[in-house]
Amino acid sequence: MLGATSAIAQAASRVWAERGDSLLLVGRDPSRLEAVADDLRTRGGVVEVLAQDLNTDHAALVARLGAPDVVLLAQGILGDARQRDSDPDTAELVLRTNLVAPARLLTLLAPRLPVGSCIAALSSVAGDRGRAKVGVYGASKAGLDSLLSALRQRMQAAGVRVLTLKPGFVDTPMTAALPHTPLFASAAEVGRGIVRAVDARRDGVVYLPWWWRLVMLAIKALPERVFKRLTF
Repeated sequence: MLGATSAIAQAASRVWAERGDSLLLVGRDPSRLEAVADDLRTRGGVVEVLAQDLNTDHAALVARLGAPDVVLLAQGILGDARQRDSDPDTAELVLRTNLVAPARLLTLLAPRLPVGSCIAALSSVAGDRGRAKVGVYGASKAGLDSLLSALRQRMQAAGVRVLTLKPGFVDTPMTAALPHTPLFASAAEVGRGIVRAVDARRDGVVYLPWWWRLVMLAIKALPERVFKRLTF
């Protein structure tokens, strides 16, 4: 579980823990990791923790992970709304966290995974079409989508599934500053969707909730002259 303290990762972890599954939680904040681990243990999970910044030291992390059945990559940041598309340092941090670090990690990890295993990586509907309000974030997720597509094609011969998970708006601390609308889903709902997709042995792109696929089809179909006038 990479990025294990994120709200969505925690929600999926609760489902797995209640089934008695073994989990390795990886994140950069030791105290938060231990708090999440304690909660999961009370639910029946067998839990270990590894405190590490996922932007660094990927070779050591891959060695520690071993050969898991499922890798949930939930690493990602949205960035400060006032800076992410105007401050180059913030833009670089978003790209490094959401795309460059996952690319380095998955390049090392994927060839080591056993037949029948699954990589499930959190992307976003923001990667489907660039929007002014989340330009750099959307670009990072579009790049991740492409990376996962290529990885899925490459790893099929090795029997490794690659899931691209594309939530829409989710009620989490990362989106707390955004105005909430009926389009928002709960982290618990998205977490259950992730587990269902993994259990169903899906291999491809999964929108969470499912109806975001229809929403994004409509948005992608808009002519550019219309789309660029929109403010969402």
